Amino acid sequence: MARPGPGLLPPANGLGYPPQNLARVVVWEWMNEHGRWRPYSAAVCHHIENILKGDARGTVVLGQVDGQLSPYVIDLQSMHQFRQDTGTMRPVQRNFYEPSSAPGKGVVWEWENDNGSWTPYDMEICVTIQNAYEKQHPWLDLTSLGFSYLIDFNGMSQTNKQTQRKRRLRRRMDLAYPLIMGSIPKSQSWPVGASSGQPCSCQQCILVNSTRAASNAILASQRRKLHGGASGGTGAAGAPTAVRQSNTFAGTSLWSPTSSATNNISAGGGQAKDEQVRAPLSPANFAAMPSHGHNALSINGQNNLNRPGTQRISMATPRGTIPPGVPALPVKNLTGSGPVHPALAGLPVCLTRAPKPILHPPHISKSDMKPVPGVNGMRRKTKKKHLRKGKTPEDVVRRYTDKIKVVPDEDCTICMERLAMASGYEGVLQHKGIKPELVGKLGKCGHMYHLLCLVAMYNNGNKDGSLQCPTCKTIYGEKTGTQPPGKMEYHIIPHCLPGYPDAKTIRIVYDIPAGVQTNEHPNPGKKFSARGFPRQCYLPDNEKGRKVLKLLITAWDRRLIFTIGTSSTTGESDTVVWNEIHHKTEFGSNLTGHGYPDPNYLDNVLTELSAQGVGEDNLKD
Repeated sequence: MARPGPGLLPPANGLGYPPQNLARVVVWEWMNEHGRWRPYSAAVCHHIENILKGDARGTVVLGQVDGQLSPYVIDLQSMHQFRQDTGTMRPVQRNFYEPSSAPGKGVVWEWENDNGSWTPYDMEICVTIQNAYEKQHPWLDLTSLGFSYLIDFNGMSQTNKQTQRKRRLRRRMDLAYPLIMGSIPKSQSWPVGASSGQPCSCQQCILVNSTRAASNAILASQRRKLHGGASGGTGAAGAPTAVRQSNTFAGTSLWSPTSSATNNISAGGGQAKDEQVRAPLSPANFAAMPSHGHNALSINGQNNLNRPGTQRISMATPRGTIPPGVPALPVKNLTGSGPVHPALAGLPVCLTRAPKPILHPPHISKSDMKPVPGVNGMRRKTKKKHLRKGKTPEDVVRRYTDKIKVVPDEDCTICMERLAMASGYEGVLQHKGIKPELVGKLGKCGHMYHLLCLVAMYNNGNKDGSLQCPTCKTIYGEKTGTQPPGKMEYHIIPHCLPGYPDAKTIRIVYDIPAGVQTNEHPNPGKKFSARGFPRQCYLPDNEKGRKVLKLLITAWDRRLIFTIGTSSTTGESDTVVWNEIHHKTEFGSNLTGHGYPDPNYLDNVLTELSAQGVGEDNLKD
């Protein structure tokens, strides 16, 4: 058996409880489709703990603290996470770590996935990595934890020892996880009996009660299947089967080993042999169940304090199987004001695998990639910024403004001084021919500003010979961006997008390498990263889709598609990010909001392109 991992609290008695006066860091986790426990963020854990203090049998609405988790609720009574729009349920658990460990300090270790975003490690792995980092080890081998990876702290990378593929990793600081003192709440079996009193008839309670009813139905059906035959807990082929239960608050294990000699535990998961475990008895029979003392097997998720290191127990039941005969839920809409979700209205709610986005089409040979009709070529390249000579800031401002003789009694929205007064940039900027009191009116929109303020605004921008009204965003001239050098490819592939069954698909591939920032970027001379490239995007091959493609090519030539900044997804700075022109990067689904069907997307992206100065007047016949 593996030694307790650093940071994970060791058991203090047979039940796995630490001493009563020991401080503990609480981490709530949910089980993914691969059977691994994934941590919620520290903010979410604080929210759950606050709800737990008020009602140990209550419901936690995760969307109240994290907008991305708005479909999810946690039922503290059954210890399951429920997704309201799909009916998917997943077990959750409450885990404990030392205050000096990574979650107690707010340290998060993450690895970079294929999409260029960052994924946190499992909490036990994070604790192990942080412990090695604090001891200034140059590297860490995760093989003993069941993972064939080598962590290099000098290069901040993770290398797959089998494929030699290398990924970046990072260490960032976040909110520390909640700290508690005192005893752990009493152990509860799952599912817990109904509380006394009249049930509430609000929609939220209907949802929670339906979730519990579905959980009970699944468990009861599986028990009948396990105990219905003369052979007891064995299937048709004699193979042992078991039902996975989730605990409530890390209580005593409700499982007993069939044979202690066959229970093999390994560190890290994926390496353990199949366990032979007895099927759980009904709650009424637990009082008569003989005690196994210290020989009782502690299952991860039942007694989560008694898990040395990264213990995992492999069960004989294939994950994801749903027993036949699960009863439907006769849920009624008490208000009569609209439909109830199918998961709650007459259909079974089962432990299902969450859907995955279809990001890319099936493999396509080069011979099947065809040029887009009406579009020249199949690729574009951008180089460094082309300097435009002969256009001083004063020349640009004079080109797009008319001088005003009678100045209105209003503010200049750039310096916030009255137009009748001198510009707020007087004494800061000195330009020949432009006095601080001169006022100009932009030709198209008619908004008025101090000319010196417009010069200051131009100097603070891209200096590309164009102006943009700070009030209405009207663009004067040809606006260009600060997109780094790269290439854009586009072609037709013989597949259809959801919502466009009669059209093929235009695939756009953007590829920008990492490099060094120039004077037009936020931090000149500093390296910038380029995550997730090449990026594939999709348009329907119809008239409007081709129009969008032509305008996107124009935007690419003007270096407007990407820029260098801070990623809103990962928080990484000095990296290539999208520049306010949305693209569809999900080919066969729309789970992330960046896919199809989306009937308004083409019109929306045309509006976004127009806001960047790329309109239909830029299309060439």
